[in-house]
Amino acid sequence: MELICPAGTPSAFREAVDAGADAVYCGFRDETNARNFPGLNFSRDELAQSIQYARKHGVQTFVALNTFMRAGDEALWYRAADDAVRLGADAVILADFGLMAYVAENHPEQRLHVSVQASASNRDAIQFLVEAFNAKRVVLPRILTTQDIARLTRQLSCEVEVFAFGGLCVMAEGRCSLSSYATGKSPNMNGVCSPASHVKYREDGEEMVSELGGYTINRFGAGEASGYPTLCKGRFEIDGAETYAFEDPVSLDIMDHLDQLRDAGVSALKIEGRQRGKAYVAEVVSILKKALSAEPAARPALISRLRLMSEGQRTTSGAFEKRWR
Repeated sequence: MELICPAGTPSAFREAVDAGADAVYCGFRDETNARNFPGLNFSRDELAQSIQYARKHGVQTFVALNTFMRAGDEALWYRAADDAVRLGADAVILADFGLMAYVAENHPEQRLHVSVQASASNRDAIQFLVEAFNAKRVVLPRILTTQDIARLTRQLSCEVEVFAFGGLCVMAEGRCSLSSYATGKSPNMNGVCSPASHVKYREDGEEMVSELGGYTINRFGAGEASGYPTLCKGRFEIDGAETYAFEDPVSLDIMDHLDQLRDAGVSALKIEGRQRGKAYVAEVVSILKKALSAEPAARPALISRLRLMSEGQRTTSGAFEKRWR
């Protein structure tokens, strides 16, 4: 299986290539990609240089244009697609059907991947995108079991990519309105989920309180690790008990499912983390690269190293084992 690795900066891009990535995905420094955070992403010149570096090392570059176009402002997304093709992207990762149509019509030779933001998770939806826009690969939402994936791949005429490690989104990606409700910034339209500009930490006695857009998201006791205040991973009082309503603040880790996913017909494993630093990228990529060639008995030691890089220093198999509360 190919290892698809994140890069939020040119330096992280080089680390991913050097650590053994088969492909690196990144985005432009604007709202055409779903990690539109200050200080991240690529100018046109930086992307051109990164693509050249990747090619010298036999590594592919995927450009994520995975937000949804705003009516009247489509030119921003069209220009980004044109530039990605012109600069030599090996694939563009798209969520918006209108942008898929634009690329298919204007750049018919360009390889097109369906972003997880498109929430395409059944045969009819995916085959429509294959037939309408010549999509070559679909990135599946993180809501399917390995059995679901195996059934699906047998029915498809395109490649399948799944997330292997990193942050989780609840339910189906591309359909979340929680961040825009709390902050007015949408991951689907503006490319930012729980933006740092709306995040605040404050001490309240011995507790650390995290806030997002004026909403209290969590309270952490003395010595308890304080996670990033993402609304879907907040702790709430429900039926008299304090608990995480949607999802615990942990990272996805499918190390125990590598063989099943390979047998299920998965073509590529994707690491989440374009907002993380280059040290994170280098470590996670190198560990997963070793895991793909390691015997199952050798993987637990690698898993323990990954947990140190995970959210809350804990990991979960998520929906791959369907252990939702």
